[in-house]
Amino acid sequence: MLRLTFSLLILASAAETNAYAADAVKGETLAKRWCAGCHIVSSEQQRGTTQAPPFSAVAGKSNFNERTLAYFLLTPHPRMPDMNLTRNEAADLAAYIKNQK
Repeated sequence: MLRLTFSLLILASAAETNAYAADAVKGETLAKRWCAGCHIVSSEQQRGTTQAPPFSAVAGKSNFNERTLAYFLLTPHPRMPDMNLTRNEAADLAAYIKNQK
């Protein structure tokens, strides 16, 4: 009985962890909707503005941190519109940017 209870706890914990994992595919959708007007968000995009770095440059920084970027995206900045992202959306977008390295 104790072994079964322990196994169920492990399974529940794993399911909870996976439920909150960032989704880069959803992040791509957000990037194309919100970011592509200024940033180059993928290798297929030909141009952005000179004022906004391409996502590949952001992801390629030596101090890149996905979690820090997600928090940054939650706070409005003067040069960026307030996208009013949820925490999950910010994490999804950061995961997508990480994949652009």
